[in-house]
This record gives sequence, structure tokens and C-alpha cells, in this order.
Amino acid sequence: MTTTWDPGPRPEWVESVNAGLVLPIAAEAALPLDREGLIGEALARQGRANEGISALCAPGPGTAEDFLEGLDIALASLENEANLNLLGRWMTRRFVLRLLEVRLQICDLVRSDPGVRDEQIVEPLFVVGAPRTGTTVLHALLSADYRHRVPLGWEFLRPVPPPTIETYENDPRIGLADAELRGPQLVTGGLDAIHAYAGRMNKECLSAMSFAFRGEEFISRYNTPSYIDWLQSCDMTPAYEMHRLVLQILQRKMPTEKWVLKSPVHLHNLPVLLDTYPDAQLVITHRDPLAVLGSVTSLIATLRWAHSDDVDTAVIGRYHADLYHADLDGLVDLQAAGVLPTGRAAHGSFSDFNADGVGVVARIYDELGIELPDDVRGAMAAALAASPREKHGDHTWSFDWLGLDADEQRGRFSRYCMSFGLADSNN
Repeated sequence: MTTTWDPGPRPEWVESVNAGLVLPIAAEAALPLDREGLIGEALARQGRANEGISALCAPGPGTAEDFLEGLDIALASLENEANLNLLGRWMTRRFVLRLLEVRLQICDLVRSDPGVRDEQIVEPLFVVGAPRTGTTVLHALLSADYRHRVPLGWEFLRPVPPPTIETYENDPRIGLADAELRGPQLVTGGLDAIHAYAGRMNKECLSAMSFAFRGEEFISRYNTPSYIDWLQSCDMTPAYEMHRLVLQILQRKMPTEKWVLKSPVHLHNLPVLLDTYPDAQLVITHRDPLAVLGSVTSLIATLRWAHSDDVDTAVIGRYHADLYHADLDGLVDLQAAGVLPTGRAAHGSFSDFNADGVGVVARIYDELGIELPDDVRGAMAAALAASPREKHGDHTWSFDWLGLDADEQRGRFSRYCMSFGLADSNN
């Protein structure tokens, strides 16, 4: 195992694009990442040229003008700090344009159908925990329960108009989302082995929060320290209000008994999540923090390599060490203070999921008071067998890439590990 991260060679077509040899992409990438130009283009693409910022706002929570603060800080950070290469700049511009266009569509829908805000989101089940702790496999198992609705990639990227049962399987938005989600995997090798993305695959719900421009997609894809500083101190309520609104839109024409959602970002914001969804159920996943740091740094470095030639795993590692030390110690405090809802929060470990995924889900269901019929248990077992852990290849990583002292970090996380029974875990 090498002590430095090596992303490997890029495909030849990527090198040609980044050299400026593909002129249409080069011309579009040269356009500035500024508020006026991007909002103007987003409006024009929707046939709304010359309308102003008010078109991207609507009465009610989550759709106010406060999105502009995050947008401005994100754009400045992308321009001045992210060191985007040409292809990365082109993909980033299209990403921001899609967020603005869909935000416009969301606001239009709220104005034309205000009753969408009356949709009830009842006892949503959130899978939370640090990244690389088994959240994805648990989410997949829960999605095998026919009583649950797990949003797919295309739904979170393009929720308007509300999906319908009649067109759900062949909606043209699936292809649009698939092209965007698969883009980074085509640019850099090995991403599928770490975390696969596609329009028809289950999707983390942080994508719904991005329409408020308060979300970690700008952090995972780009080195944006100014945006990181702002995001860690800003009020995340508008992001969760937008999150709820997106779910309300998605179920407007497809009645939904129970949503099952997941994202490690909720670990940073559990009090806000519980304020937004007071009846939420939580499943909190756990793993040796040093393994988390090594694995997530590999993921983030690979995502950033799709957009920039300048990726520093030591910078990423230090950021995650500080972030998850605060989060996981905070989790101990929240549990001790009784903030985690009694009878509505269950726990599971990465090693347990690997040993007996369906058995862990059965225990979680029992703790949350959810019945597990035999046919659902069988569907979960079939889903687990159909998607082995290394289906897309072997994900290799090394803690040495992070430039951190392992003993020092183990000491920092000792309180969390002791509290949740991970003291002897190296998995």
C-alpha cells in the first residue's frame, strides 16, 4: 500500500477536454461563475428571460431570498479556491444551472399549487451516521421493504413536476439525471468501487438541500474552504425546509406511507432535523473512526479529482478529522441529554452489517416497533445477495494518505468509541 494517494491516469478524452481541444466545452467553461450570469441563464433556459431574482422565491418556508447568501459564497469559493480544471468548470457550471432551474420550477409549483405544502410527511425514517459506516447497505435493505419509499437519483435532482405512478419507470428525467450523476465516474476511474451513482439508484437526500444552497455537495466535489466555514456556522433551517418541500412535491401525486432517507450530513444537524420532522425515526450507524477517515477521504479525493488537478488528501483528512470529532462527540452529548428520541432511535455497526445485514435490520425494526413480515425479510435477503459489497470492484484506501497521527486520532475519538462499544474495533 502506497503512503500517498494516486488517482491513476485519466481517460484520453478527459485530457483532450482539459487541454482546451474540445472547443464547445472550452467556450462554455470560460464563462464566469457569477450570480447575475447564472441566474440570467437559468431563467432564459426556462423561457423566463429578463425576470429577476423574485422568480426563484415563493411564499412559505424554504423558498425565501436567503438562498442568495449561500449561492454567492459558493460561487466566490468556486472561482477563487477550488482550482477547477476546464472539464471540472464545465460540469460545475451545469450543476449550478440545474440547481437554479429546478429551484425556479419548485417556486413556480408552490405558487400554482400551494396545497403541496399541506402534504404530510409521517414518521420518516432517517439513516444517519458518519460516511462509510454502512449507511448505503442499510438504505438498500430498507428500500427492499415494499412499505417504504426511497427516493431515486432522478427524483432528487429533478422533482418537478411531481412524479406519477403511470410514468415513474420511464420518466424522461431519468436519463437527464443519469447523465449528470454518471459524469464524474466517466472522468475518473475507481469511483464506482467507492460509491456508485445513477439516475435509478437510491440517492442521499442531501441533494434536496442543495436547492437552498446550504449543502455539502459543494464541499464533497470541490475544495471550497470559505464555503465550508460559512456552512458550519449558518442556520440550516432553510435547507431542511427545502428538504421537506421536495418530499412534499415528490409525494403530491404518489401517496407515500413512509419515506426512508439517508445522508451522513444529518449527523451535523440532528437538532434541526428533529425540529423539522418531530416524529422522525433514526437509525445511527457506527464504525471505527479511523476507518471512516481513511475511506471517506478516498471518496472525496476521487470526487474532487473529477473537477480539479489539485487534490490534497492531507487537507481533506484534517478537515474530516475535525468535523467528525465534533459530530461524534456531539452525538454522545445528544444521547446523554435525551435529545435523541426515546423509542425512535436505533443503532447499528459496520461490522454487524457485514456479518448479518438482515439480522441487524430485524433488531432495528424491533427497537423501533416496526413489524418485519417474512416476505419483507426474504426481499431484504435477496437484495443483499444481489448486491455484494465489492460488486463494482475493490475499494482500497490507506490511513497514511491523510498525514495524521493514528494514535493521536484514536485518542481524540476514544470517548465516542467507548460510548458506542467501538473501543476494540479496527474495522
